[in-house]
Amino acid sequence: MLIVGCGDVGLRVAAVLRERVGLMALTSSSSRVDELRSRGIIPLIGNLDVPTSLRRLAGLATRVIHLAPPPGEGEGDPRTRALVTALRLRRAPHSLVYGSTSGVYGDCRGEVAIETRAVHAKTARAERRIDAESTVRWHGRATGVRSAVLRIPGIYAPDREGGTPRARLRKRTPVLQTADDVYTNHIHADDLARACVAALLRGLPQRIYNVNDDTQLKMGDYFDLAADLYGLERPPRVTRSEAKTLLSPMLLSFMSESRRMDNTRMKRELKLVLRYPTVATGLLHK
Repeated sequence: MLIVGCGDVGLRVAAVLRERVGLMALTSSSSRVDELRSRGIIPLIGNLDVPTSLRRLAGLATRVIHLAPPPGEGEGDPRTRALVTALRLRRAPHSLVYGSTSGVYGDCRGEVAIETRAVHAKTARAERRIDAESTVRWHGRATGVRSAVLRIPGIYAPDREGGTPRARLRKRTPVLQTADDVYTNHIHADDLARACVAALLRGLPQRIYNVNDDTQLKMGDYFDLAADLYGLERPPRVTRSEAKTLLSPMLLSFMSESRRMDNTRMKRELKLVLRYPTVATGLLHK
């Protein structure tokens, strides 16, 4: 099995699979070679931004998990196109899983987002993810590879760098008042890793899966819950107009989209039983 984009979640995937399959990971950094080897992973040096460096991937793996993000600028996702081109040079893998983002849905105004809902990206980074999704599904149709797309919301875990709201709560970063607030969605990093493996084994051809837990909270309520769990002061509430002068454009972009993701398909087809079905069960776990 080959992991492309072997960061925190990729390493968790490797931990799930270590006893069952031979593991390889693509890395563009020679400094990570020893770390990957120490975890029982064979490192392969290559760079998604240099397509010629990917030719050695052809025919190496029967299953591929692609977790690398698109470039931070420009149109489309040339990295995903380069990867699937390399994979097609020889025997294509049996299955491919791509980690996308729930941002492709855009602002659903609090409505429930199921996988058949039309994408309506509002940001350039989400548009690039839509392009990557299309590339992966086209690759599946063209080659017969079982290609699954996972639409992933906010990833959290107490043992993940920046994986909890503690730092933001300590900085007293404001959240929106209830009237202006938006619904937000989450998944524990360990459950996401298990979802990747489940999709690799049981995902239907060219199928899209929402990968989120059962929590349905507005963003401000999420931070209030975390503050209560950690014994910290709840964050201040501000109006949307006030937030525009107080928060960064990146934070504001997350506060401009509201949706409640439905995970029925994930549970029914991937047969995934969440270890952390709500953020309340996962924020304090170590």
